This record gives sequence, structure tokens and C-alpha cells, in this order.
Amino acid sequence: MAIGGMNLSLLAVVIAVAFYDFTNGFHDAADMVATPIASRAMRPAVAIAIVTTFTFIAPFTVGLAVADTVGTFVDISSASPLAGESVVIAALLAAISFNLVTWFLGYPSSSSNSLAGGLIGAGINAIDVDHINWGLAALQNGELQGVMKVIAGLLFSPFFGFVIGFLIMKFFIVVFRHFTQNVTPLFVFTQYISVAWLGFSHGANDAQKGMAIIGMMLLATGMTEVFTVPDWSIVLCASAITLGTMFGGWRIIKTLGFGLYRLRTIHAVANQLGSALINSIATSFGAPTSTTQVVTATLLGNGAAEKPGHVKWHTAAVIVTGWWLNIPISMLLGWFYCSLYLTIWS
Repeated sequence: MAIGGMNLSLLAVVIAVAFYDFTNGFHDAADMVATPIASRAMRPAVAIAIVTTFTFIAPFTVGLAVADTVGTFVDISSASPLAGESVVIAALLAAISFNLVTWFLGYPSSSSNSLAGGLIGAGINAIDVDHINWGLAALQNGELQGVMKVIAGLLFSPFFGFVIGFLIMKFFIVVFRHFTQNVTPLFVFTQYISVAWLGFSHGANDAQKGMAIIGMMLLATGMTEVFTVPDWSIVLCASAITLGTMFGGWRIIKTLGFGLYRLRTIHAVANQLGSALINSIATSFGAPTSTTQVVTATLLGNGAAEKPGHVKWHTAAVIVTGWWLNIPISMLLGWFYCSLYLTIWS
């Protein structure tokens, strides 16, 4: 729908992407600053300022491999403008809805999983399963493409986060077991570096998903002939996700920073280093990750490495259960919003 040469659907998506990235920011900011705040190594304002700065810088200094992965696993190039628009808008609404509900409940959810599930559900509804690149054929050849690449990034990254978090914490325990509290200032200083790296890895991976949605909408509305990410969308998404990061999410900070076990500075450093490492590796392969899931899983690995009995595994089980429900619920939401959009505008 266009008025005066301006496509209102495209404008609505751009605004919605900005809001989605905003919700992504305050979800993931909470995850990233929970450990330095809970360990009392940094004041909240300082931790958020560092994360915000490096989240904004990252999208301008790395490639767009993640955006290409997310923006092309549902093929809307041959779909009608209405069908293509419905897929993009429905996926956004599904992701935003899930983000807001889980934020209100105080549980860390995955903005990335929500968006991916929304795209799949809406794509099945508006187009058909044949236009979704499931990546099964490529997987038989030992390659990761399409949905399989998304699933690999989003589902396997928490597993590796737990393992890396466990190993880093064990390493710290062995190396620093003979040190006294005099080593604490070292860990406090190290957090300024590790938090910055974590913020950078978050901006490099998560900000690209909103850019992918804008690229898909440009293709759906006929503004472009092939999927591409314009420079202005990089600025928009980086700014929106940074703004959301500045606001933070105190409900989630309480769950992660104080709800799993008593965090100390050594846990915070181990968590930040492990999470940033997982995010950075995934981004180099163009695989989307959920900073929320990576940080939480790494934190559980840190706790399990030191004192497994002190970890509140019931709280952890509730969080992980939410992860498994994330994609299915988002698929249903994407399908529902797509049906609603098609019904209104058909």
C-alpha cells in the first residue's frame, strides 16, 4: 500500500524493526550486565555504558553474514507483494510479542529464536513449505544452510556455552586457587575488557537480524530485485538495539544475576569471556546466536564447575523449558499474525 510514492507497509516494518531491536536490546543488555552488577564489580551505569558503546560499534566493523542467513532462508522473491509483506510483518509481530511477555515475566528469552520461528510460521502460511530453505539437502553433504544453519546457531550455542563456561571456570579455579582476595582487583579490571567484548559480540550478531528483515521487506515491496541490506538500515538497527541496551531490563537482571546462585567477580569474568567467545565464533560462520541463551548457559556452566549444589537448578529448568517452547510458540504466533494480515488486506 502506497500513498504519495511512499510504501506505508515498508514504513511500518522499519518502525517495527526499530521497536524489535529495542526490545532485543533491553533483553540482551540485562543478560550482559547482570554478572558485573551482581558481582558488584561495576556500577550499573558503567556496565550499561560499556555494553552500549560496543554494541553500537560492532555492526559497522563486521560483515553481514548473519543478515544474509536470516534474510534468505525464507524465499519471498517469487511471492506476491502481499504474501511477502505478510511474512515479514507477521514474523516481527511474533518476535515482539514473545519478547514483551517474557520480559514482563522476568525470564530471559531469545529474540533470535522468536524471529526465526515467526518467519517459519508465517512463511508456511503465506507461501508454502517449498519456499523455505530447510537446508536438509545441504546437511546431507555436510554443509549448513538455511533453517538448519539457524537451528545450529541457536540451539547448539547454549550447549557449547555451558561447556566453555565450565572449562573456563575450572581453569580459573586451578590457576587462582592459591591466591587470596588480592587477586580480586585483577578480575574487576578484566571485566572492563570482557564486558566490552561481550557487547561487541552481541552487536555483531544480534543487530544483523533486524537488518535482514528490512532487506526482506525491500524485496517484498519491489524496492529491490535481490536481497540486500542498505547502509541506512545498519545505522537504524545499531541505534535501536543500542537504545534498548541503555534502558536495560531489571526484571531479567534479577533472575540471572541473583536468581541462579551467588555470583562473585570470578564467575562474572568467566561468564563474559565464554559468552563473547561463543558469539564471536558463530558470527564468523554467519550463524545467528541468542546472546540471552549463550550468557545464561555459560553462567550455568560456571556454577556447575565450582559448586553444582549451589546452583538453583529449578530456576534454570524453567528458563531452559522456555527456550524449547520459544520457536514453536513463535511459529504459531507468526502463522496467526500472517493469517490476520492476509484477512485484513486481501
